[in-house]
Amino acid sequence: MELKSGEAGLMDREEIQNMRRSYSERELNLPSDPIAAFKIWLKEAADYPAIVEANAMVLSTNGDEITSRSVLLKDVSETGFTFFTNYNSRKAHAIELNPQVSLLFPWYPMERQVIVLGTAEKISREESEKYFATRPWASKIGAWASQQSAPLNSREELDSRFQGAAAKWPEGSEVPTPPNWGGYLVSPYSIEFWQGRTSRLHDRIRFERTITESNSGNPANPPFGEWEINRYYP
Repeated sequence: MELKSGEAGLMDREEIQNMRRSYSERELNLPSDPIAAFKIWLKEAADYPAIVEANAMVLSTNGDEITSRSVLLKDVSETGFTFFTNYNSRKAHAIELNPQVSLLFPWYPMERQVIVLGTAEKISREESEKYFATRPWASKIGAWASQQSAPLNSREELDSRFQGAAAKWPEGSEVPTPPNWGGYLVSPYSIEFWQGRTSRLHDRIRFERTITESNSGNPANPPFGEWEINRYYP
């Protein structure tokens, strides 16, 4: 596969080291419920003009190896954070090996980030089909066309698979949910809110809950205690 090199000059070490900016003096005021706090920040990020996709998050997994990728948050509730993907993908394989994951919401223009640690598990087929039905037609066809994370010989092959699926389910017709497509719920045990402050003296507030002794024996879905609020050095 041949890739074209860029024409722009390369940045040197000094230029990279000099990439810095000062942060504002914005106070960190949060309600005692971390899910409520997250929803407030998510709404503020969605309304912030410089943030393109406020619900974009970096999902990190540790299966055969540590990997990260961006996915889209599609629901948040008291039970956790939901996203959707191909169950044959690299991320799904990693979650099968180790359900402990990290979610990072990098709202840089607002000098904010949220880090969620939790356990991921598949949601019900009914829930996945219900959400899939709300997706745009092209996104539904794309889910059938992509063998996510599998080697691809060329862009033309992907386009051909899309056209084949589009011919099978023309626009306006009902597109079924692929059998290997669905959602995950990340049940959080740690939610950290980070707010940039002046002099690099940033605010870090972490909501944490411990695993109770009544563990059912399933490490992928341990029972959690009440939330505790702790402040950490930046």
